[in-house]
Amino acid sequence: MPHLVLVGLPGAGKSTVGPMIAERLGRGFVDLDERVERLAGRSIPEVFAREGESAFRRLELEATRTLAPEPELVVAPGGGWITSADAVALLVPPGVLAYLRISPEGALRRLGVGVASRPLLAGDALARLRGTFSERREYYERAELVLDVEHLSPQQVTAQVVDGLGKLRRPAV
Repeated sequence: MPHLVLVGLPGAGKSTVGPMIAERLGRGFVDLDERVERLAGRSIPEVFAREGESAFRRLELEATRTLAPEPELVVAPGGGWITSADAVALLVPPGVLAYLRISPEGALRRLGVGVASRPLLAGDALARLRGTFSERREYYERAELVLDVEHLSPQQVTAQVVDGLGKLRRPAV
């Protein structure tokens, strides 16, 4: 059965709503960053500090490979996962991408003080989020399910994702 993969900017709510969506669908939930940390044996900020982004992306690809054969998961990868064609191809198709669309400003509000733990947002976080959004937008927009989540509660996002899955043209999940 296909996976449901939640994509979007950091702060879009992937890790927050993922477990809620998984519960509603009767599936398991995987936060891909947690798998990366288990594979690496250290935190993501440590991976970035010691080995850089390319090492992180290799670990992210390997973590994706480990979950690909597992049945019916809701997966919340990091925001940049979508730019790795190799990683995406491991899950989609047959999996479904659901894009949780939010503005960089909205994402920053949601991240709050947690932005400090995000290596790719170091420095001027809003400028970095704007640049990230600009770079990744075309990838995000390819999702089969696109939802504006800027002003929605986690419960509302969960309901919209579940409802949206039921309206897809193909039997996705």
